[in-house]
This record gives sequence, structure tokens and C-alpha cells, in this order.
Amino acid sequence: MPLLKDAMPLIKEPHPPPQAPLPWILPSLFAAFNVVLLVVFSGLFFAFPCRWLAQNGEWAFPLVTGLLCVLTIFSLVSLNFSDPGILHQGSNEQGPMVVHVVWVNHRAFRLQWCRKCCFHRPPRTYHCPWCNICVEDFDHHCKWVNNCIGHRNFRFFMLLVLSLCLYSGAMLVTCLIFLVRTTHLPFSMDKAIAILVAVPAASFLVPLFLLLLIQAMSVSAAERSYEGKCRYLQGYNPFDHGCANNWYLTICAPLGPNSTQAQCCPCCGTAPDEALSAARPFTPSDVRSPCT
Repeated sequence: MPLLKDAMPLIKEPHPPPQAPLPWILPSLFAAFNVVLLVVFSGLFFAFPCRWLAQNGEWAFPLVTGLLCVLTIFSLVSLNFSDPGILHQGSNEQGPMVVHVVWVNHRAFRLQWCRKCCFHRPPRTYHCPWCNICVEDFDHHCKWVNNCIGHRNFRFFMLLVLSLCLYSGAMLVTCLIFLVRTTHLPFSMDKAIAILVAVPAASFLVPLFLLLLIQAMSVSAAERSYEGKCRYLQGYNPFDHGCANNWYLTICAPLGPNSTQAQCCPCCGTAPDEALSAARPFTPSDVRSPCT
């Protein structure tokens, strides 16, 4: 049996906090309320201040904000109904007593057994306590859309945050320009609606920009929100392929086969059964000290 050349402890995946299953109706209603709220504020924005600007020859504002509105609603609805990378339940044939180890860029990962889904989770796959599913390349559970953010819909999440930032900024600028252009006119319903739309747009703009900045830094460093900053030993992240490659793998790379047809291991691109058969059982004799 070959020995490991370098002595390094196995990295264990963090366990999700134990939580009781939550009723699905309330999170679903909250996500639907967010979509309705976006549509209502957009309708007020286009029906009052944006209409006044268009009637006075300022067609650039409704065109730009209209495109951003369509992009935002599309990304929001797509993220609501997208597959985050669900790995479906297995069987008890392997069993939790069998230990499997896989290697990712010279780092050993011990596959953790999921008691609810009955299979050994590949690296960066976690069981979401809110959705009660194992998600490949899990980042976090987004309560705003009532869906997990993982391997198959992370690019939709980034598109949503970016489009929300641009759309909020465009609505705020348009409302301010409308108020400046109508300072000589008496107070009207158009001005009231413009203020009503500008206040939430301004309040959401800064948190959305900070969220976009944090997510961009996480993608550049190949980190995940769920893992935290102290995830890896000695400052080495085995999933980091450089800033440019990390962005390509996250945003542009092919997603691979859907788990509804064939379940794939995100660390090596093979099916879980093949990955487990390729990963031999791990014993303490496989690790040697550097001095021996």
C-alpha cells in the first residue's frame, strides 16, 4: 500500500448546525412577496417619474431602466426556480462506517457521511437544513429567494446582485433628476411617488454594493460563504486556481451533467460511485511523519 509523501491532516467538512425542519409555506410566501414588491415599485417608478421624463423628451431614462428592470426580474425568477446542484439521496449500501478519502490539489479530504441523504458527501457539498437537501459546491441558503446557492445557480445569484445594484442606482438617479427638473412645479403625485421610490432604492443600494464586493472577493479567492475564513490549514486553499481561472470556473465554465441524470463529484468530475470506488479506504498507517 503506497504511503503519503507529505504529512498533512485530513480536512473535515464543517457540520451544519442542527435545526428543526421549517415549514415551507412561510419562506415561499416571503420569496413571492419580494418578487411582488419589486414589480410594484417598478410599476410606480415607470408610471410616474419615468413617464414624465419620457413625455418631456428624456427617453434615455426609461430605456436604460427598462432594460435593467427586465434583467433584474429575469435573474430573480430564474434564481427562485433554479437547481442549485442537488445531489439526490443514495442508499445504505456504503454505510457511515466506511471511510473514503479523495485528493484535491495535494490535499486530502475525508468524505463525510450524510445521515439524511445516505451517501458520502464530496468536498464542498453540504446538507442544507432549510431545504433538507445536499447541494454541490454549497455557498449559502438565500432566504430572499428561498433557494440554496450552489454550483448550478451561483452565476444567477451574481447576476441578480449585479442587476439589483445597477437597477437601484438607475432608479435613484432617475428620481433625483426628475425632482431637480420639476423644482419649479408644485408638489404633485409624481413627486410623491418619486420620493417613495428613491428612499428604498437608496437604502438598498449600499448593502447590495457591499454584498457584490464581498462575493467578488470570495470568487477571486475561490472561497465559499459557508466555509468561513479559517477553513484551510497553513493558508492553502486547494480549490484556488488563481483569480482569472476562479472567475472562469465560477461564471463561464460548463456546469457539467445535471444530477437528475448523473450525479457528479465536483472535485474530480466523476460520478459518486466511481469516485468512491477510486478512493481507497483510509487507515492510520497511510500517514507518515515527515521525519520518518
